[in-house]
Amino acid sequence: LKEQKPLLIGVDGGADAILELGMTPDVIIGDMDSVSERALRCGASLVVHGYTDGRAPGSELLDQLGLDHVVFASAGTSEDIAMLMAFERGAELIVAVGTHSSMVDFLDKGRPGMASTFLVRIKVGPILVDAKGVNRLYDTRVRGREMIGMVLAAIITLVIISLVSEPIRTVLRGLFLDLR
Repeated sequence: LKEQKPLLIGVDGGADAILELGMTPDVIIGDMDSVSERALRCGASLVVHGYTDGRAPGSELLDQLGLDHVVFASAGTSEDIAMLMAFERGAELIVAVGTHSSMVDFLDKGRPGMASTFLVRIKVGPILVDAKGVNRLYDTRVRGREMIGMVLAAIITLVIISLVSEPIRTVLRGLFLDLR
């Protein structure tokens, strides 16, 4: 995360999870029913998930706390809004953490909002990666060819140093004589 400096979007209680990891969310999206006041006051842009009938219960809470926010009306879930906003703003990659990601999640939840989640996943699919798979993007193994290259580079460096430096040549001659 420090290397890429991503835009961190916390969906409801996900904002608190980001804070617990020592980071600060840039945007918090949701109906704000499971977000701590600490998270709401962390400086993130606040987007209240409003319903298509015009209700936005989270807006009342933020008004009481005196916090600026915008309302985004959607029939889908707050998670859907977060992904669509990132997609529409030109995100190159969306890494989802703690979201619905398996067929069991979609079929077993029994929530009507899951249909919109499925459609959003189809739309953002080309740039969506579940956090569980991100480690596959980085190959941390050292291959045999790479190791041989490093050893050869070290040997070449030592040879050049020994050719240029009289004191090193003297030490190497002494070691060579001791080995005989």
